[in-house]
Amino acid sequence: MKLVLDKNVVDFVPETPAETAAMEVLWRKIIDCAGTSKVLAPIGEYVPTKKNQLSFVIEGGDGGKTVWSQSASATDSTYVCAICNKYMNVKAGESVPLCCGKLMENMD
Repeated sequence: MKLVLDKNVVDFVPETPAETAAMEVLWRKIIDCAGTSKVLAPIGEYVPTKKNQLSFVIEGGDGGKTVWSQSASATDSTYVCAICNKYMNVKAGESVPLCCGKLMENMD
C-alpha cells in the first residue's frame, strides 16, 4: 500500500489485488451514501522504532462526535477512553461518554 500526501489529503493506493479488496471492504464499512459516513480516528501512538504500524478505530456515523450513555456523572469529572486515550471533561449530571464501544473511565 502506498500513501500519497497532498496538503491535508491522504491517498491510499493499493499495490496488490488483496489490498484493493481490503480497501473496498473498508470503503463500504465507512461510507453511507444515504446517511452520515463514519470516520477513522487514530488510536494510541505512532513510534516507528517501537511498532511500525498505524492504528485507527472506525467511529460511528455521527461525524466522529462522541456518543453518550444513559448513565450520568455524579460530579464534574474527566473521563478517558482506555482504548484510544481520548479525554473528555464532563459536568455533574451529564451523560458518561461512550468511546470505542465502551463507557469512558472516570480519572478523578
